[in-house]
This record gives sequence, structure tokens and C-alpha cells, in this order.
Amino acid sequence: MKLAVLFSGGKDSCLALHKALSEGHEVKYLLTVMPEIMESFMFHTPDFGLLEKQAEMLDIELVMITSKGEENKELEDLEELISSVKKEVDGICVGGIASNYQGSRVKKICDKLNLKFYAPLWNYSPEQIWAELLSLGFKVIITKIACEGMPKYFIGRTIDEKTLAELKKLSEKYRFRLDFEGGEAESAVLWMPEFKKEIKIKQEIESDGEYNHRIKIKKTE
Repeated sequence: MKLAVLFSGGKDSCLALHKALSEGHEVKYLLTVMPEIMESFMFHTPDFGLLEKQAEMLDIELVMITSKGEENKELEDLEELISSVKKEVDGICVGGIASNYQGSRVKKICDKLNLKFYAPLWNYSPEQIWAELLSLGFKVIITKIACEGMPKYFIGRTIDEKTLAELKKLSEKYRFRLDFEGGEAESAVLWMPEFKKEIKIKQEIESDGEYNHRIKIKKTE
């Protein structure tokens, strides 16, 4: 199929993109909804400069729309974005794992626009997600923390086997999802098998209270 990927630049959308390409699909577009607020109902708030660099490393066209982040309006914005490429693709690829809130809404839009809904990670366990990412050599960093139990020092860290083991212990103690599907954290991919080269970033950390931290990317190269 010819696909467009709903793309945040995080681990799930990047792994879904990798699986789509590995299965022989053609990915024509990366589709991004950029919320104007930090706490969107449906979407991450990625760094625009990093998204552009990721698209460049993938050599896939990035198509983006901004959204005010209002619950119902977000769906209208997403439909507008998907509609803009519907004549050139057969389906929409999503990185959703277990979020029926997002997945059912995207599928409804796909059905309305007569597009296939492709979710290669659906029903993956958190451990399965991380096992694939690490086995494939993905370089994943945590870009945002929004829950109790995940210390600030995880911000900007690359998730390797040792770090994942630390996170797993904390997730069991504080009961947050290890795959961050509940919004506990956000991630970004700095290298994956389809990148031309690894992305380097310069960053600083911003905090808003005891349990909310994020990185602000100063430069990508």
C-alpha cells in the first residue's frame, strides 16, 4: 500500500513507520498535528525543528497542520490533514498500541475517507515495544515527563537495557505504563535503521512543578 504515517517523531510512530517499510509498503508522507497547547487530548507536542530533521533523515515529505488542542476541534483538524493527502495514499499508518480513544477516532476518519487503517503495533505489550526498539538499535530519548515516580534525571536520557530496567522497576512501584501510552512521558527518536545518520541535539531542561519536566531543543544537526 501507499501510506501516510501519523508522525510525532516518538518511539511508537517511528517503529510503526519502520514496520510499514519492512513489510514492503511505500510511505509517501509523514502527517503531524501540532497542538498549540502542551496538554492535547490526542497528540504529542513535538519539537518542530526535530520533526523537520527527522523527515530529512528519512527523506519523506512532512505535512503538518496546527491545532488549538480543543477536544472536538482536534478531530476536525486531523480529518483536514488526512484529507489533504487522501488522493495519493491507500491508507493511514498509526503507532497506537492500546489507546482506543485515539485509534477509534482515526479509524472512523479513515472509514469516512475510504482509506485503510493500518496499526502494526496494536495490542503490543510495553515489553514487546521496547524489545523491538532495542533489538533494532533505535536511539530513543525521553523528551517529557508528566507523572509521579519518574525522576527528572531521565529527561534527555537514551533508553538502553540498563535504563529500561530502572524504568520498569519504577513503573511497577508507581503504576505508570512502561510504554507511556497513558501520557506519562513522551519520547523522540534520534536514530533508526531508515535514518541517513544519527541526529545530534543540544538541549536544556524546563520544569513546571515536581512531576512535569521537558526538554527544549536548542539545536539539531
